[in-house]
Amino acid sequence: MSINAKHLATFILGAAAGVAAHKYLQTEEGEKLLEDLKTKASDLKAEAEGAVDKAPEYFQELKTKGSEAIKSNFPDAEKFLKDLIDKFTTAKTTAENEGDVTVTPSTAQL
Repeated sequence: MSINAKHLATFILGAAAGVAAHKYLQTEEGEKLLEDLKTKASDLKAEAEGAVDKAPEYFQELKTKGSEAIKSNFPDAEKFLKDLIDKFTTAKTTAENEGDVTVTPSTAQL
């Protein structure tokens, strides 16, 4: 792998940016920025942990309200779905039973 001028320039610019960031963060304004970032990060972490704790409760509530909304807006939905499932189950069973036909030499056409 050869190192060309483009890679070298990229490395030098990255190192210069790192040095500049280090110098800036050593100033009073940079230290204030770091403290603000730390505070925001800890707030976000606490908010995320709270959301994880509330997730099961939220999804249970969503499930309950969703089923209630479907039942109130579409009162025949449960019956329709049961009929549909029965229809497909019956059709599948019938197709499987019809597939068990055996061919004997007397019925086979040559």
